Amino acid sequence: MQTTGIHPARNAPTARRPVPGKRFGALKMLPVHLILLVGGFFWVYPFLWMLGSSLKTTKDFFDRGLTIWPGTVVWDNYVRAWNDGNFGQYFINTILVSVLVVVFVILFTAMAGYSLSRTTFPGKGLVLGVIALTLFLPHGYTIIPIFDLIARIGLLNTLGSVILIETAGGVVFSTFLFMGYFLSIDRDIEDAARVDGANFHQRFWRIMLPLSGPIIATVALMTFIGSWNNFFVPLVFTLGVPELRTLAVGMFAFVGENTVDWTSLAAGSVITLAPIILVFVLLQRYFINGVAGAVKS
Repeated sequence: MQTTGIHPARNAPTARRPVPGKRFGALKMLPVHLILLVGGFFWVYPFLWMLGSSLKTTKDFFDRGLTIWPGTVVWDNYVRAWNDGNFGQYFINTILVSVLVVVFVILFTAMAGYSLSRTTFPGKGLVLGVIALTLFLPHGYTIIPIFDLIARIGLLNTLGSVILIETAGGVVFSTFLFMGYFLSIDRDIEDAARVDGANFHQRFWRIMLPLSGPIIATVALMTFIGSWNNFFVPLVFTLGVPELRTLAVGMFAFVGENTVDWTSLAAGSVITLAPIILVFVLLQRYFINGVAGAVKS
């Protein structure tokens, strides 16, 4: 009989024994995880209650209190919010405003951020500091001159005024995000393009902008959420034309002088929040990468 000379015990895979230190560390973090789960539940609970209330009857809304599950599922609340509350028109207005604001903000701030990251001029630090101070100005102090300016150029009670103001409001912060992201990109890429004869504009449009996908997604997400949820600007500048309201303003249609249609208001809130949640789920990975790249610089 021939033997291979290989001892089976030597080649058998050895089972890994659990490390006592790791097991103790996992048990030590268990209370922290439980606290976070409880805190997360209370954080999400208002949304779950709103979702459940949108499916309740008016009687169940008051009788069941803070209970999430409806006694009787009623889908008519969404139909009433969409038709009677004119949410169909408000939804179109909000989509139009939010998408155009996102496009304009990305276009303007990408160019401004690249220019500021690649050029120097006397007093650059002072100019950036003054611009940054505008982030801390409350809207209440600037709304009167803005209203007067919009009225003088003939854009009052138009969606164009809302788009213009919201675009201007998102320019400063997004410009700093783009500037920080472009500063984090190695300049050797641009130097190679410069050697090949690419000018300043060609380097931006053909090289730097295609490389800035994460920060574009970040700015797009933040701008979209801000524009979608904006209440103050659409309320002031479309006050004379109710058909131009956005969803945030349109929800007040369910608030009467003496009564409030709570179930329809909850349904309208769900309709308003659903697109934001969908957009965030689709872009959250790019959002995290973009913020990390901008902050790292």
